[in-house]
Amino acid sequence: MKPWLTVIGIGDDGLAGLSPASRTLVETAEVLVGGARHLEMVPDGAAERLPWRQPFSDSIAAIAERRGRRVVVLASGDPMWYGAGALLARHFSSEMAVLPHPGALSLAAARLGWPIAECAIVSLHGRPLDTLRLHLSDGRRVLILSENGETPCAVARLLTGAGWGPSRLTVLEHLGGRAEAQYEAAAQDWGDRTTADLITIALECRASAEARGLPRLGGLPDDAFEHDGQITKREIRAVTLAALAPSWGQCLWDVGAGCGSIAIEWLRAGDRLSAVAIERDPNRAAMIARNAAALGVPGLQIVTGTAPETLTGLPTPDAIFVGGGITGPDLLPALWDALHPRGRLVANVISLAGERVVLDWHDRHGGALTRLAISRAEPLAGHHAWRPLIAVTQWAVDKPA
Repeated sequence: MKPWLTVIGIGDDGLAGLSPASRTLVETAEVLVGGARHLEMVPDGAAERLPWRQPFSDSIAAIAERRGRRVVVLASGDPMWYGAGALLARHFSSEMAVLPHPGALSLAAARLGWPIAECAIVSLHGRPLDTLRLHLSDGRRVLILSENGETPCAVARLLTGAGWGPSRLTVLEHLGGRAEAQYEAAAQDWGDRTTADLITIALECRASAEARGLPRLGGLPDDAFEHDGQITKREIRAVTLAALAPSWGQCLWDVGAGCGSIAIEWLRAGDRLSAVAIERDPNRAAMIARNAAALGVPGLQIVTGTAPETLTGLPTPDAIFVGGGITGPDLLPALWDALHPRGRLVANVISLAGERVVLDWHDRHGGALTRLAISRAEPLAGHHAWRPLIAVTQWAVDKPA
């Protein structure tokens, strides 16, 4: 089908910054769609104007009603980078063309001389501020898409409170426009300064003496988590995450999540991962939420209740970890049925009753059985001695296609 919908990236310099082809498409459009700021960049003409509606699905419906007409959508910078084009492509991919413009990230990188490929990219537009914590590593450069002019203050407070106050913040306003400006300061010195709403933030991470960057490899120290003793210990957790083998786009169910350590480290392990932590204790569920925010993965979905009763309506899991409640007669059958074909199920048990359950399932479905016995050197009478942790039996199995 010939494209009738065109998504055009536009900068702060308006029509003057568009290519001749993009400008012609705007001038000959029968319908113009965009935010108020973008629509104001185009002089009044014969085209119908459709400002973005809330919820966004209403705008999708309005555009679809005009199918076959010359519809032009104006979007900031590169529409396929956290932009309207990416959302519209889910509905009109074979019917639309995209003409990008240098986006805020490209312009910021150009102004600072930063190679984009070496930067972490974080959007705080409509997303939790704690998302930034995942990317705090000494010397790392981060380009941040901002919510508004108050975002730099919020970022500076977060960094200072987390021990990253020496980090350098550069705020770039109205990139590519006549009002372009740039401000720079250490996070701990930023104060309450606000800026224009149209900004991009560039961050150079620098840790204070007491701060530590946390690796994204599985096996964070136990004290990185708030917990009440119900935690999969560091060494066992590292082995468990290796068995779960997180891969791009996959979803994990963490059943009997405790403090959420397995689900949180799953999310930290890579991009486009999702997880659901299922925990029956409301106090522990609240603890999971605090841990997820503190460790940079506030998007963790938390379900308070017991399994299998709470499983209905959850996204299909590609991997399931069972850390508690495995002796319930209905739990493993429900989890096995819910697991995606070729998905992985990993269960850790410490009791004899739990062992009997996994041994029975191993007899029926195969998989790998591993005994994990860890000892730690601890002080004893002025010396050090090995103190063993409770041994863990781990069963890991792949569901047939």
